[in-house]
Amino acid sequence: MNKNFKDFTLIDLTHPLSSSSPSWDGGCGFLHSLRGDYDPLSPFKFRTYDITMQAGMGTHMDAPAHCIPGAKTLTDLDINDFLAPCLVIDVSRQAHERFSLSAADIEVFEEDNGRIPPEHFVIVYTGWDHYWSEPIKYRNNHVFPNISQEAAEILLERQIVGVGIDTLSPDRPEDGFPVHNLILGAGKYIVENIANASKLPPIGAYTFALPMKIQDSTEAPIRLVGFIR
Repeated sequence: MNKNFKDFTLIDLTHPLSSSSPSWDGGCGFLHSLRGDYDPLSPFKFRTYDITMQAGMGTHMDAPAHCIPGAKTLTDLDINDFLAPCLVIDVSRQAHERFSLSAADIEVFEEDNGRIPPEHFVIVYTGWDHYWSEPIKYRNNHVFPNISQEAAEILLERQIVGVGIDTLSPDRPEDGFPVHNLILGAGKYIVENIANASKLPPIGAYTFALPMKIQDSTEAPIRLVGFIR
């Protein structure tokens, strides 16, 4: 391993996928079924599985085409944007099921850490990931902490590469998905269901988001990894 990489600690920001993972519609969005199990009569003894799943399951990325007709799909996005310096706006102390990240919250973050620089991936940490193992609570009839339209507009003014959150979505459906339309409409990406964001510092980390390379896909599971010194 290159000695420069030894200077970093890697943080797994990805939830494992299973049949009990919370899904948008509340059903079983992921199936991992055994196909073959070390058959002694077979010349090739392997354990193999089939996977059936929704594209937007677990920790996953939304591409602009997810809600913007004719926009970029995951395979159209520049892979260089998937590796980015990362900022974490921690609102877990005040967050509740109807909390929305506000312009004032971003102002407080910038007072403490400086203005958000361009080309950063911004994670909003609400603490909602603690409910991941309780799918009903995590989904909560689509009532969970989110990001306000005004906050999304400010993040776009800061020229971010993308935004992530530790809930099913940066939008609650009752609000009409303004954050999806703003962020994806600007050609950026969204990452949902982030795990372990509390292990990252407010500034100074990096994230690498690698979506499955599915042709013409508008969303796909990713392995999201944080790098901290």
